[in-house]
Amino acid sequence: TARLDAECLLAFALGTERLRLYLDFDKPVEESERARFRDLVKRRGAERVPVSHLVGRKEFWSLALRVTPDVLTPRPDTETLVQAALDLLPGREAGANVLDVGTGSGAVALALASERPALRVVATDLSADALAIAAENAAALGLSGRIELVQGSLYDPVAGRRFDLIVSNPPYLAEGEEASLAPELAFEPRMALFAGPEGTECLRALVADATDHLVVGGALAVEIAPGQAPVVAGWVREAGFGDVRVHDDLGRRPRVVSGRLARSGGNA
Repeated sequence: TARLDAECLLAFALGTERLRLYLDFDKPVEESERARFRDLVKRRGAERVPVSHLVGRKEFWSLALRVTPDVLTPRPDTETLVQAALDLLPGREAGANVLDVGTGSGAVALALASERPALRVVATDLSADALAIAAENAAALGLSGRIELVQGSLYDPVAGRRFDLIVSNPPYLAEGEEASLAPELAFEPRMALFAGPEGTECLRALVADATDHLVVGGALAVEIAPGQAPVVAGWVREAGFGDVRVHDDLGRRPRVVSGRLARSGGNA
């Protein structure tokens, strides 16, 4: 909301936390702080720079993450993916190997690691710059020892390895949608947003090859655009997954498709 944006920018200009705005409401404001706030508001309003880029951080799953134009800003909708993944994993104290494909800022991988202390997480990304941000976030959260960051496209960096769970928030916007999207998206990495004319190129590849990287009984969960749910769920079934589910986000829109592999890798 506009009010939340304003509060975040004001807190950043004052060098404080948003909650302190209400606790310190009578604290005098320096002219330099006023000028800084006005500049932030101008860039937000006139240039449509995302608030996360102006302040350099975004909260996700109650974790404070550094974000830059090199990574996709984590969205609240993606917390649906985290919850679906947690529901697919064994109990809190049980160990499991998780793969996060296209980790970006590390949001999903770090959220899962923070929730399950026995998880071992491998996070991949094609972008070295994105992985550098993910590494910074892991270090800031004290999770560096729990996350293995590797560079490469889709499953290439983990050839020959198998996992208990694969999660991904891949690019899933259609290239033809670009002109109709919010101008703020122009500040985010294009390759993290768009995936071919239908927006499904990465999703199809993720699903098709997932069985080669899962153990028997392993699971897959991918974030989608709401209109893609039927086709992606169909691909998941065709790939040999059972218990295929579509998970709605807080806006009651289809946001995640998941399934569990009942047999060993391959589609035979």
